Parts: sequence; C-alpha cells; structure tokens
Amino acid sequence: MDSGPIPQCLKCHRGELVPLSDYGSQGATVHYKAWVCTNPECGFNIKIRNGDIYLNEPIASGAAHLPRSRS
Repeated sequence: MDSGPIPQCLKCHRGELVPLSDYGSQGATVHYKAWVCTNPECGFNIKIRNGDIYLNEPIASGAAHLPRSRS
C-alpha cells in the first residue's frame, strides 16, 4: 500500500479522508472500499458496493457488532 499523504475532507475542511478496506464475497481483500472523514461532526463518506458508488450513507457505531465466525 502506498503511504502517500491523507487528503483533507473537501466538505468540512477540518477532517481527513481515511481509506477503509473490507473483504469481498469470496474472501478476497478489497482495498479502498470506502473513504470516511475523521471529523465525527462531518460524516462525509464515499463507498463502493458492487461497482456502484454511494455518497453520505448513514454511519452506525460498530461498538455492538459481533464478528462472524470464519470456520
């Protein structure tokens, strides 16, 4: 992964956009699946799902999330 500069959020100009990765349906790593502003008051996000781009979807806390078993 390139360790270039983290871009500033163009919506709030206070936070930074950080990249998030995930796993695809077949278990392969999907790098840069989403970008999220680090400013919690801003909430800007951009996500890629099944080749479509989604902007500003609601963000939920992951505190109650239980990881699924990978057996």
